[in-house]
Amino acid sequence: MKLLEINNLSKSFDGKKVLEDISLSVEQGEVVSIIGPSGSGKSTLLRCATFLETMDDGEMSYCGKKVVTSKNGRAVYPGKSDMQEAKSKFSLVFQNFNLFPHYNVLKNVTDAPIHVMKRDKEEVYKEAREMLKKVGLSDKEKAYPCELSGGQQQRVAIARALVMNPDIIFFDEPTSALDPEITAGILKIMRDLANEKMTMVVVTHEIDFARAVSDKVIFMDGGFIIEQGKPSDVIDNPNNERTKSFLKKLSI
Repeated sequence: MKLLEINNLSKSFDGKKVLEDISLSVEQGEVVSIIGPSGSGKSTLLRCATFLETMDDGEMSYCGKKVVTSKNGRAVYPGKSDMQEAKSKFSLVFQNFNLFPHYNVLKNVTDAPIHVMKRDKEEVYKEAREMLKKVGLSDKEKAYPCELSGGQQQRVAIARALVMNPDIIFFDEPTSALDPEITAGILKIMRDLANEKMTMVVVTHEIDFARAVSDKVIFMDGGFIIEQGKPSDVIDNPNNERTKSFLKKLSI
């Protein structure tokens, strides 16, 4: 089943095209990694997919239901209830954690399920503690973000995403603000999620991770999808010269 389908997405900022004719799909249980140089449009694509940016034109469906349609060369967004339904399908883990500094760990993880999704408080607390255990932070539920390392804050962010029970989790360069030792721990959690068949879309510079964990790799450059396919094709045997050049610079 296709959980996400995007067709012919385009996006400009101040008249400058940053995404051009982007089409992709994400199947249930699939891990899709998006790689490419800085400024290639990777994060903007994720922001469009999660409604943090509005696309100029194109179509988008979640779980088989059309959310964004195209009319006369412009993207048309639905009403509030349809938007809320689409937003309930995914969670997003940010590069810089985006935790509430005045909430402790447990409140950061439980706030949205209780107050936005209106779920049972005790049930949410139980799930939150299970997720904190999963990411190795059972002993930190009363701590505040300022008392945690960057890696611990990112683990909280992942627990918060999981408690929303999403169909897809989007990760926007989740390790770029972390040092290599801490990065390894975050990538292990993500590998474990992949093994559990969690559907994930990951913008990443971690090429070894993309190779090992992804079902599909998308290489972007200059606002276009240049190449997409299995890691063994896109990373190990790329067809396009731009892909080859990018990977060569990374000494892969």
